[in-house]
Amino acid sequence: MGWLVRISVILVVVVGLIVGVLLLLPGDKIASLAADQIKAQTGRDVDFGKDVKVTLWPVLGIETGAVTVGNADWASDAPMLKADTLSIGVAAAPLLSGEVQIKRVIAQNPVLRLEEAGERQNWNFSTAAGASDATGTTAPRASSTESFGVTLERLELRNARLVHIKDGQTDLDFAGVTLKARWPNPTAPLEVEAALAVGKDTIDVVMTLPDLPGFAAGRVTDMSFSMTAPETTLSYSGKVSSVGEISGQAKLASKDTARMLAAFGQPGINLPQGLGQAAEVSTQVTYTQDGKLALRGLRATLDQNTFAGNADLLVADPPQIAARLTTSTLDLTGLTSAEGGSGASDGASAASGWSKDPIDASALSLANGSIRLTADAIKTSGLALGASDLTLDLDRARAVLKLSPVSVFGGTVTGQLVANNRNGLSVGGKLQLNGIDAQDTLVTLADIERLSGKLDGSVEFLGVGQTEDAIMHSLSGRGGLQMGRGVISGIDLDGLMGTGNGSGGTTVFNSLTASFTMQNGNLDNRDLLLQLDNYRADGGGSVGLGNRDIDYLFTPVALRANSGKGLAIPVRIVGPWSDPAIKPDLSQVIEAAAGVEIDKIEQEAKDRALEKLSEELDATVTEDQDVEELIKDRLEDEAKKGVLKLFGLD
Repeated sequence: MGWLVRISVILVVVVGLIVGVLLLLPGDKIASLAADQIKAQTGRDVDFGKDVKVTLWPVLGIETGAVTVGNADWASDAPMLKADTLSIGVAAAPLLSGEVQIKRVIAQNPVLRLEEAGERQNWNFSTAAGASDATGTTAPRASSTESFGVTLERLELRNARLVHIKDGQTDLDFAGVTLKARWPNPTAPLEVEAALAVGKDTIDVVMTLPDLPGFAAGRVTDMSFSMTAPETTLSYSGKVSSVGEISGQAKLASKDTARMLAAFGQPGINLPQGLGQAAEVSTQVTYTQDGKLALRGLRATLDQNTFAGNADLLVADPPQIAARLTTSTLDLTGLTSAEGGSGASDGASAASGWSKDPIDASALSLANGSIRLTADAIKTSGLALGASDLTLDLDRARAVLKLSPVSVFGGTVTGQLVANNRNGLSVGGKLQLNGIDAQDTLVTLADIERLSGKLDGSVEFLGVGQTEDAIMHSLSGRGGLQMGRGVISGIDLDGLMGTGNGSGGTTVFNSLTASFTMQNGNLDNRDLLLQLDNYRADGGGSVGLGNRDIDYLFTPVALRANSGKGLAIPVRIVGPWSDPAIKPDLSQVIEAAAGVEIDKIEQEAKDRALEKLSEELDATVTEDQDVEELIKDRLEDEAKKGVLKLFGLD
């Protein structure tokens, strides 16, 4: 047994000598040796700076001043990591058996740059430490967590800045971050806590990764995640991979989305009431490495509105969206009620003209794609829609809203509306109307109350301009309408044409048809046909869509009232939409009366001529007889009598 004792003594002496040598070495020399080993393992230059302090037992530790870790050779020139101070401690005893128990990693004011280019990441060190195979190529080594045990008792980044750069573009840059992590043993979950201030308020993040070795080895593992912002919580529970792919259940609850967005660095965004001043969202979410985000079983409550459906999003510039949503009643009354005031510009009332406030249509370029919404009803401050099927297609700042169909004003509207902001703003549409209540439509759109009935029609229009006023003054297009039985209030055309008194009362008509064209904000119609029981009337004139005025003339063309003895009096409607004047057109009456007088004089002259001719011919001559033939026959008779007298045959 003596040999065993001798060997033991020799080992103790050797260990003592090693420890003694290490104790005699200065801290910067040990730091240099450590830096060389780190470079050998990672391929990165490490500089621990000066004033390095080293402890050997029971914790192998190193405390440095300013420290930097170099970047990958393909990445930017900036270091991957730099910090004002760094403290690292590893349990010494377990290290002798190949187990790494990290007691602490504490960095003060660190800046961590994570860079990606294609499939390369600057935090992936596997190729630097790979072993060459028989062909001379470098094979990636197994994850450190697969080859030996590594644990982390305490990690702290104090006042850190985290930067993420993808393909040369910075897409994330957070400062003022505090991060803590712990992984006490290889079978325990990795727990991470972070606090960051992107905006005015702090955001707290908690993440749990139950299988860190599996995650590091590239396997899909479980993960839970929660984020707390002012008045907001966001949570995720599901699967995750080391390349950032996820699949699980996500939930968002926010009582104040404006404050939430400000905390994420987007201040000043105040969503309208009904579109998410408060929000609750839950969905099954899947995100893949190629930037595709899929939301399934989506349910969102935005203020008083609730949506359900599915959505797909491709993370790009701009994002690509495909969504299919349903809702019962969509309440959008808050979109305009929150604006306050009369809604007119330049201090004028709404009746005096269209708004001249600039229209911000920049939202048309925020995304591309297609969103379909079906609703049982849609409410706005000035319009109520019934069952509606709407599809919004977005393509490079051009939006097309397809109505297929929309129930409105007691009927349906099909077709499409277009807003194009590629080279200045233009709006247009092509619509088909079926069974629309004329009075509800005109009251809502033009403050006109006098016409009621059901109408069918079509319209095509185009307007250009950056304000509502400019668009309405530029409108062009065409259309037509047809109505069955209806009523015009405020005027009694039967009384007007029969007695000359048509003020007040109503006119009931059997049908109304008209076509129109639009140019420079003026609607022109020349073929209105109004059918009543006792007469028909034509109409023609213009409606100023830009100036909000009207100049229109109804003209009777056939009159049977009062046994045909009534007086036909044309009616002119002229003035602003808000208060047009309706009155007989006396100029038309005078012209008609003058025409009747001329006809009477011509008839009297013709009657006297026929009477004189009858006396001369000694026969009754009527208007329908051929006067020339009568005279010719009379001359022939007189000639015959003269010949007979000549030969004494009379």
